[in-house]
Amino acid sequence: MPIMLTFEDKRHYSTFMADMSFMSPDELQAAFGKQLRELRIAKNLNQITTAEKAGISEKALRNLEAGRGSSVETLVRVLKALDSLEGLRLLAPRPSVSPLALLRHAGASRRRVRRSGGEAHQGQADQE
Repeated sequence: MPIMLTFEDKRHYSTFMADMSFMSPDELQAAFGKQLRELRIAKNLNQITTAEKAGISEKALRNLEAGRGSSVETLVRVLKALDSLEGLRLLAPRPSVSPLALLRHAGASRRRVRRSGGEAHQGQADQE
């Protein structure tokens, strides 16, 4: 069952995201671990059940939730156990191209080809 964010949650999330750029890597790990813990609790799962479902030790899950370093594999296993693989897309979103950038790029690369005088006259003669 997906978790729906209320307006208040979204406002808190936006504020949190804006503040993240000023956090150290250790603080970011702790904040991320806290979010994972809150997600697990919201899904009404305890650490033992989640760890078993993820195929990791309970200690590995505790370390991840505490922000004490963890492997990418542990993170992926926990997100999968929590049915939250969408979190991976959020961690590393695909780059998107701005429509305005496309227009600017298309305008810059468009150039008319000029024909030499002989080609222009020959083309006219072929048309007649």
